[in-house]
Amino acid sequence: MSRQTASGQKGRTLQVPAMPNNALPMQTSDVNTVFWPGPNIGNSDLASHFECPVCFDYALPPIIQCQSGHIVCQSCRQKLNICPTCRGPLGNIRNLAMEKVAASVLFPCRYSNNGCISSLLHTEKSEHEDTCEHRPYTCPCPGASCKWQGSLEQVMPHLMQQHKSITTLQGEDIVFLATDINLPGAVDWVMMQSCFGHNFMLVLEKQEKIDGLQMFYAIVQLIGTRKQAENFIYRLELNGHRRRLTWEAAPRSIHDGIQSAIASSDCLVFDTNIAQLFADHGNLGINVTITICDR
Repeated sequence: MSRQTASGQKGRTLQVPAMPNNALPMQTSDVNTVFWPGPNIGNSDLASHFECPVCFDYALPPIIQCQSGHIVCQSCRQKLNICPTCRGPLGNIRNLAMEKVAASVLFPCRYSNNGCISSLLHTEKSEHEDTCEHRPYTCPCPGASCKWQGSLEQVMPHLMQQHKSITTLQGEDIVFLATDINLPGAVDWVMMQSCFGHNFMLVLEKQEKIDGLQMFYAIVQLIGTRKQAENFIYRLELNGHRRRLTWEAAPRSIHDGIQSAIASSDCLVFDTNIAQLFADHGNLGINVTITICDR
């Protein structure tokens, strides 16, 4: 099968500093307001009593109240000095009775309006929502400059309209040519590959470590769900000067992103010295092969 070659697009990586978590000290009080369920009250009715009056999300433990017993969620509490319900002072009083009730209430997933039908205990809710298949997709391009969100069906139209510089090659066996790999600082090269009725995004990311060492991370992600990603295997291969370096794995879904894989080195990883062994005048060619996984 013939191979096609295209130059990956370059772009600087925007470094986003971590935001401090200024947690407030908690108090507890015997002045607690709680809605005890009657014999005919449903779970959804009970869960509604935990709605934050500001954002209408659920106020989950630790639950904060004002002196009159009105509650707000933790996120909104960080922005408020007065109670949004009674306009009284808003301290750091824990509503322990409401927290006890919350332990037995099933709360709907925050993506229920997108089609998720799961109802979960508050201790399970956050973990589920982090991986819920119904949560919006974000732009899969590396870096932090694009804040787009939407459905899976809208991802490719977004890329074609807003990221027109990204090259797309057809076929399951191609060559991804990253140009000017000696550029200083953190750099990303991105290319699209279309085969088997799906679209894949190929990313080569260069990071500059604290000690001055430069590391390269190459990975493939599917423009699709986790279940769809399980049907494929990708292989990345560097060839040249009687040497070969190969990595093979299942592609990541863009729902998961690539940062966790890069952080755990679950991708093709090599340093500048290795890159120079396979580079040709500052350009690095990576053979990319997508296959359907045999089950």
